[in-house]
Amino acid sequence: MKKKKEEHLIFSDTGGPVLVSVNIYLRSISKIDDVNMEYSAQFTFREEWHDARLAYERLADENTQVPPFVVLAASEQADLTQQIWMPDTFFQNEKEARRHLIDKPNVLIRIHPDGQILYSVRLSLVLSCPMSLEYYPLDRQTCLIDLASYAYTTDDIKYEWKLKNPIQQKEGLRQSLPSFELQDVLTDYCTSKTNTGEYSCLRTKMILRREFSYYLLQLYIPSFMLVIVSWVSFWLDKDSVPARVTLGVTTLLTMTTQSSGINAKLPPVSYTKAIDVWIGVCLAFIFGALLEFALVNYAARKDITTGHRMLSKYTSHMDYSSGYQPLVSATTATSPSRSWWCFRIFVRRYKERSKRIDVVSRLVFPIGYACFNGEYSCARVMLLLRREYRIKIFAIILAIDKQDAVPARVSLGVTTLLTMTTQASGINAKLPPVSYIKAVDVWIGVCLAFIFGALLEYALDLRQSLRLDMNVYRRKWWTKLGLNAYLCGNTDVSKRVDLISRFAFPTFFACFLGKIIDHR
Repeated sequence: MKKKKEEHLIFSDTGGPVLVSVNIYLRSISKIDDVNMEYSAQFTFREEWHDARLAYERLADENTQVPPFVVLAASEQADLTQQIWMPDTFFQNEKEARRHLIDKPNVLIRIHPDGQILYSVRLSLVLSCPMSLEYYPLDRQTCLIDLASYAYTTDDIKYEWKLKNPIQQKEGLRQSLPSFELQDVLTDYCTSKTNTGEYSCLRTKMILRREFSYYLLQLYIPSFMLVIVSWVSFWLDKDSVPARVTLGVTTLLTMTTQSSGINAKLPPVSYTKAIDVWIGVCLAFIFGALLEFALVNYAARKDITTGHRMLSKYTSHMDYSSGYQPLVSATTATSPSRSWWCFRIFVRRYKERSKRIDVVSRLVFPIGYACFNGEYSCARVMLLLRREYRIKIFAIILAIDKQDAVPARVSLGVTTLLTMTTQASGINAKLPPVSYIKAVDVWIGVCLAFIFGALLEYALDLRQSLRLDMNVYRRKWWTKLGLNAYLCGNTDVSKRVDLISRFAFPTFFACFLGKIIDHR
């Protein structure tokens, strides 16, 4: 009975602390949770130490062959592990832990003839990983695995890393993470002093870099497109109040919804993140475009008042003795083109403050946004496009409407873009954030590009139509001159843009669908 109790006591034949050599074989790292700041890891944990009490080479005689080692079978471990001394190692930042018992307990105890002991066990742990999210999603995180003795101080136990390959990694581990890239694994020491003594501690540092391609596709490109769509308002006529207000409010609400979805996946922190800067600047540009229209509308009304005042002053000094009848009354023309030609009598082009604001905004907003993008550090991402699936047609009907149907065409384009963005968010909400491009990402990206192109086409179309006389001769659709003569013979540039778009958009979209069928 006394001998059995002594086997549970720590033993060192050198009189100093027991040296425990540690080696870790990383099998998988998964479920890196930004909200709870934790991650799951599975690894094989190995410890080696020397206990001369278990040396058996001296027990063999000349006629007995000494085995290279003795393995304790799994069925015997329940009793034998209680009879030998083992380090009381625990993981300091562990939240949950379990041992694997299928098919048998994944535990190995190997005893060598000289008393050297190898203890190996497969563990699955949930470990805390405090994260700094200032640069999210361009951030790098350092997650730790800290292990130490619970009861023995450095006078009894000292942990040390195995000299050769202290941290081993399973092949393909670096590429197996869904949203991070394992850049490096380092070893360190974290010996600490407490009220009960000094405790030896080993630390594993895993440097994780967040993959940027997921956020590029799901956040940066859509928000970039929303900002550009808000600038379409600068190219619309100042009298297109419903179109410009709808465009500004819709893009602002879409951007707000998108930012709420992103921040719902993150913990509430007290500092500003890189993603907050991006979303904040995008919201500022979209909100600025909306305020710009309010300023334009106010300036336009001021211009009308000034024009009426100048018209009254001009007519009061006219000489009526030349045979013309005196001007008895005058009314303001409702046609934007007629009002424009009336104002050109007194002022040169861009003398109107409302027009001047629009022209300046067309330059200031893109230049300011480009400068911001230059300052905003973005990671380089390699995009690999694979086969696509699913068929859907959107936004080509924009080119069929008349170019003067401003509310209808803008509402159709913006609503289609918003619907497609919402659909993309719903699809990706059911999938994990991965670092590679999925087939559905390619499809949604191409659909968004066509919808966005249709909206920009209308902005160009409306811009050209405003430069032309409203009495341009229009040809009928069914003409015997053929398509080429029809397009080239039409002197209305805006009409020509619409006609080309009616053929170009379906043609390119059909080519894209053809590529899908070929790759399937």
